[in-house]
Amino acid sequence: MSVRFEWQGSYLDGQSAARQKAAILVTESGLRVTTENGESFLWPYGEIRQTQGFYAGEQIRLEKGEGLPQALLLSDLAFLTSLHRLAPKLTGHLHNPTRRGLRARLTVFAAFTVVGAVAALYLWGIPALAAFVAPRVPLSWEEHLGSAVVEHLAPPERRCTERSRNQAIDRLMTTLISPLKETPYTFRVLVVDDPILNAFAAPGGYIVVFRGLLERTQSAEELAGVLAHEAQHILRHHAMRQLLEHASTGLIVAALAGDVSGAMTYGLESARTLGLLRYSRRNEEEADSAGMELLLAAGIDPRGMIAFFELLRREGGKMPGLLQYLSTHPSTEGRIEKLKAMAATSATQPVKLLAGHDWQEIKKICRPSSRQN
Repeated sequence: MSVRFEWQGSYLDGQSAARQKAAILVTESGLRVTTENGESFLWPYGEIRQTQGFYAGEQIRLEKGEGLPQALLLSDLAFLTSLHRLAPKLTGHLHNPTRRGLRARLTVFAAFTVVGAVAALYLWGIPALAAFVAPRVPLSWEEHLGSAVVEHLAPPERRCTERSRNQAIDRLMTTLISPLKETPYTFRVLVVDDPILNAFAAPGGYIVVFRGLLERTQSAEELAGVLAHEAQHILRHHAMRQLLEHASTGLIVAALAGDVSGAMTYGLESARTLGLLRYSRRNEEEADSAGMELLLAAGIDPRGMIAFFELLRREGGKMPGLLQYLSTHPSTEGRIEKLKAMAATSATQPVKLLAGHDWQEIKKICRPSSRQN
């Protein structure tokens, strides 16, 4: 059978959500990508990783780079077959559709095995099983579940979409995660036009911030502290583990099987579950400490994180709205003192986030004209 060399797909530059049409040429050393804007560049096979396209009906996603990576999206699984036929020694780390039959049989076998195990361990083994499964679910499945969750908890019509302010928050997030060289996640920050003081992390790299919380921050550094905390819930699989532990056993089976349609099926159930979850104190302390480490590694002033949690502790009794965030992110005196001690170890001069921007203006991302009653 002849090998097809030229393919059509979409290209994402990792800096924005905009997609460009792209012509993709399969060569012996890598993929030659030419965008609709006329840019042309080579992706060596050794620098490419695959994050989607392992299952029937799933779009292929190839990524290159760290932090917020570049990505190629293709719909035809025959593309992967061409890669393996033309450069078999260089593409062994990418999925080979010709082995799908074996993979499908193994998946079915694994699914039946998991069903039996879940039934036997249901009364006492769910937490342990959730802890085991959470870091092992396919990334594409986790991203689909996270997308389904935010569709319910942060529907598109309630999101604040003012472009320049969203770009500023995206730049803030890019600076924050810059020390993360090997994270598989593409982090996305969504701001929702709702006055409650809350934020939450969803599986797959989604962080949702409500207008009420954003408006209480006094600087970009304070929001960075919140985002660092929530990002660690994702990186440490806290959100995924909690959902698997508290949702139905069917969600665990779908997670292990990597069933993308299953991820969407359990989206509403997971959204309801996530809305009621309270992280354990251990999870919160881990997110505190690791979040502070991330701020320090990124050169961001750690006092922003401390100042915001001190505000929550100080004014929580005076302002009932603050209790919404405190109830899920308890900030006791001991935890704040631990953060202060960690911050004191940094001798690096922090960078100024969003220098040249007025934070009070950026906080107006949910302008009255964009709000829906």
